[in-house]
Amino acid sequence: MSAIVLFSGGQDSTACLAWALERFDRVETIGFDYHQRHRIELSQRPVIRAALAQKFPRWAPKLGPDHVIDLSALAAIGATAMTQDIAITLDASGLPNTFVPGRNLLFLTFAAALAYPRGLRHIVGGMCETDFSGYPDCRDDTIKAMQATINLGMDSHFIIETPLMWIDKAATWRLAETLGGQALVDLTVEETHTCYLGTRDQKHDWGYGCGTCPACQLRAEGWRRFRAPGP
Repeated sequence: MSAIVLFSGGQDSTACLAWALERFDRVETIGFDYHQRHRIELSQRPVIRAALAQKFPRWAPKLGPDHVIDLSALAAIGATAMTQDIAITLDASGLPNTFVPGRNLLFLTFAAALAYPRGLRHIVGGMCETDFSGYPDCRDDTIKAMQATINLGMDSHFIIETPLMWIDKAATWRLAETLGGQALVDLTVEETHTCYLGTRDQKHDWGYGCGTCPACQLRAEGWRRFRAPGP
């Protein structure tokens, strides 16, 4: 079996990549440059891929090519806190302005378009309904609808896998530990990037980031619960 992983260079997508490498015989990765404010995540992608291959020899032969798609149109058609240097706030609908309309819909469509001729039938994404900012394109119903639409439109049978959909950030840390032990936890801390502001000059127990944006707060709280003594 083969898969393509939506791989941003963040904590969630790194956990998903490890998850896929544990399950599939061939795994390719796809990333997207949409002129995101935290564009530094793109430079972490090859670092993480190389580290996974080096530290986990059983996964190295499975790790196939990487692809980066230019989706700069997303930045051109809308002003969001993910693509412009503006304060993170809530909009009139109650959604944070870090929401990039249509982003995951485009990611999944482009991933499927790339996967189709390459014979990759599983598409793995880090969408999550448990610890998220209310983004409608992260909901399970959205992903199921996208799977049906892509399969109808391409007359194919893709399976969209979302291993993080029903787990929180603490459980995502535990998943990394289960898949790759302390080595994968350490790699996640040292090399992944999740901070919305693109800050990598501040080191915390849980990794690099500003420490105050919503992404950093979720990651830090998940780390705290992950490291908390059990009952």
